[in-house]
Amino acid sequence: MTRRFETTPGVLFLCIHNSGRSQIAAGWLRHLAGDTVRVLSAGSEPGEAVNPTAVAVMAEVGIDIAGAQPRRWTPEMMADADVVVAMGCGDECTVVPGTRLLDWELADPAGQGPDMVRGLRDEIEVQVRSLLDEIFDREVAD
Repeated sequence: MTRRFETTPGVLFLCIHNSGRSQIAAGWLRHLAGDTVRVLSAGSEPGEAVNPTAVAVMAEVGIDIAGAQPRRWTPEMMADADVVVAMGCGDECTVVPGTRLLDWELADPAGQGPDMVRGLRDEIEVQVRSLLDEIFDREVAD
């Protein structure tokens, strides 16, 4: 595996409430990359808890995000990330110069049923796998 980073790369997933999209993405990245990537997840206006439908559909694929807690992003998180993935947080998602910013246009799962959130989960998995391929110049094994 060829690394483009001198240290373990950090990825910060951002969305508004840090209760759905960003938590699903963080769960996938932790599951697929283990400790080869520092995974951060935060929001511009954190919710009270992780979306229970997101928790349920991630559990269907063996990924537990039930213990995650929504939190507000901080300048320190931004500075600690090599890649920032914005998911609908708009102009609130600013980055530190030198940090790569990706904007994943994903539907908000708030108030949606399991079928919609499953589709979102699967879409995010594809995006996360692609990101890992880019970070490590490799194919990610199942």
